[in-house]
Amino acid sequence: MSSPSLSSASQPARSSPPAQPAGAAARTDPESPGVVARHRPHRIIAVGGGKGGIGKSLVSANLGVALASRGQRVLLVDADLGGANLHTCLGVAQPTATLSDFMLRPKARLEDVIVPTGVANLSLIAGALDVLDAANIKYAQKQRLLRSLQTQSVDYLIIDLGAGSSFNTLDFFIIADHGVLVMLPEPTSVENAYRFIKAAFYRRLQQVESQYGIERLVEKALSTREGAARTPHQIIQHVRQQNAALAERLEKELTAFRVKLVLNQARSDGDLNVGAAVVSAWKKFFGLEMDDLGAIRYDDEAWRAVRKRRPIVLEKPESPAAIGIQRIADRLLALDGVTE
Repeated sequence: MSSPSLSSASQPARSSPPAQPAGAAARTDPESPGVVARHRPHRIIAVGGGKGGIGKSLVSANLGVALASRGQRVLLVDADLGGANLHTCLGVAQPTATLSDFMLRPKARLEDVIVPTGVANLSLIAGALDVLDAANIKYAQKQRLLRSLQTQSVDYLIIDLGAGSSFNTLDFFIIADHGVLVMLPEPTSVENAYRFIKAAFYRRLQQVESQYGIERLVEKALSTREGAARTPHQIIQHVRQQNAALAERLEKELTAFRVKLVLNQARSDGDLNVGAAVVSAWKKFFGLEMDDLGAIRYDDEAWRAVRKRRPIVLEKPESPAAIGIQRIADRLLALDGVTE
């Protein structure tokens, strides 16, 4: 789970504003009244998971390369504020400008810390490398970063998240059009994945509760008391007893929470079925849909490519791992209705 420095101490959950709705067009920049910001990215992809060491950075880097090779303008962001290494996966030398330069200089522009990767259509914002308290960003800093990320003129913004389920990590995951959950075919990884998506769902619910007047209901859902409402269906049913129209709006809000699952390091044919089983269990016990984007085979070429500081989709494009990532990229494009 998360480090104490990433806890809610930075900002209570109740005071967080709702994330910007997907597909929003131009808006007025709250830091510069009267100035209209640029359109948000075509799609934001946040790559998260329940713990470290499951391959989030490998998936993020290679997915970025795969989408860029299909003609999409991609910006990769290393938001693992406590252990940035995305630049290493891409073979990029340690950047002189990182996310910490933007976070600690209020007047800096996010564009000032974007660096090239050497791959056409693909650029990078490296994570903080030299600031001990970078992971413990303040609430105002986080909101400023989220607003700035949403205004980047790219086709895909891919955010590589840190491990755990801190509020900072969850807020990056929630704001995405595609929340991609990486998981290994291991019992501990599956358990941590469930915890992560439940935490993300309730964090999202906390952000919209004031819009629906369900503050007390969310408190019950988050409590451990017997009889507390815990699933979206139970929450909606409770609201429907009070206000049918409100319940209908809430139902649309909750069903929009649809995670995309990626299974990494599948070693056997049995492992390939783990993703489908997780999707089915999530639907059965929590009542929400989840998309199975596919599996990435365990591949010795993958770790060899990591040692060479090269994305596997470039180093060994015909390897099983690279083919799996390419298929995931194609499925995301298909979900967005994008044709090459």
